Amino acid sequence: MKKKLMLISPMLHQGGFERVCVTTARLLAPYFEVVIVIFSSEDIAYDIKGLNIIDIKMGAREGMAGKLLNIGKRSLKVRQLKKRWKPDIAYSFGSTANIVNAFSRTGKEKVWLGIRSYMEMGQPRKIRLLAKFADLLVCCSRKIEGELGEKYGICHTATLYNPYNVEAIRKEGDSGEPALPWGERDGQGRKLEVLVSMGREDQVKGFWHLLKAFALVHETIPQARLLIIGEGTFEPYKKLAEELKIDGEVYFSGLQREPYKYLKKGQVYLLTSLNEGFPNALVEGMALGLAAVSTACMTGPSEILQEKDDISLFRQQAAENSPPVIYGDYGILVPVMAPEPDFDPGHILEEERNLAQVVAGLLLDRQQLEKYQKAAVERSRIFTYEGYVGQFLKCAGLPGRKKERG
Repeated sequence: MKKKLMLISPMLHQGGFERVCVTTARLLAPYFEVVIVIFSSEDIAYDIKGLNIIDIKMGAREGMAGKLLNIGKRSLKVRQLKKRWKPDIAYSFGSTANIVNAFSRTGKEKVWLGIRSYMEMGQPRKIRLLAKFADLLVCCSRKIEGELGEKYGICHTATLYNPYNVEAIRKEGDSGEPALPWGERDGQGRKLEVLVSMGREDQVKGFWHLLKAFALVHETIPQARLLIIGEGTFEPYKKLAEELKIDGEVYFSGLQREPYKYLKKGQVYLLTSLNEGFPNALVEGMALGLAAVSTACMTGPSEILQEKDDISLFRQQAAENSPPVIYGDYGILVPVMAPEPDFDPGHILEEERNLAQVVAGLLLDRQQLEKYQKAAVERSRIFTYEGYVGQFLKCAGLPGRKKERG
């Protein structure tokens, strides 16, 4: 008889941990009886056909009082579900789901809390409190797992890298032509060089840095174009693009249910985030053969783009007053840039100039560009479904367990 696995996520709208939640449900179905508990079914962006979904219909509330009330109500409802459904493991995705999973503990199930972002590491009291309720803290990068041990003395941890089906991603990338405002060449007959970034409209993504750096790239390479895929109006960013006089060369595609055919149009994937957990879109872009240029933000990029996760070279370069850049095994890293949003088109930071120089240099060096495009695909194949399932079963105490029939 199969053991029972309860996955808990606030919603299933487009986002990193939401994708991992749905993928986990499908991958573990041969081994567990799986249910996904969500707090709201609004804006579901993933294919949930055939999955067992329970919507407790308790969406977000405004204000501190509303949020606290929601925690209590959600925890009570999920505790009732746990008592009725009797899961062997309850695994939550995201900060709000972790709180509910912890506070709804019945004592019968193993409580797994997913630490999905490095931002959570800046809340030591919350981390220590949740750790007391958890049987396992599941980290999406080794850096996060390491810091839980070093900073907080928390040892009941494991790293589960996000899983990817590279062949399926590549197949979808070839599924059709996206509706882009450009052709294949510019007015001078030059082949376009498309840079791509993907993510929701959020300050943590550092898109103002991206636009300013791209404006500098475009001065050097007029056939360069920038495609930004993700949910949001992006009004401040569109205004900045207009003021930088690149609005005709930048396209905000909005949320796309089939983003890979858009990603496939790029030569280079750019990530300018201030922090991440494990950046799905970076790996997805790499799977499609885009060379990767990323900030070395906490956490994920330096683990993905290097065999050895080490950014100490930045300190050496700073001491030597040389441009900070690491040409990694599978992509290029630059330092994290200033966290304060800056929409002044006349204020260009040295770190934005550095990023622009790195990107322009890559586009102008075809040999290096092709080298990193090939390396990107190679690296993306490390984060497989098979590896994810094997590590999950090991964490669950089921190594080598054979698939069970219903």
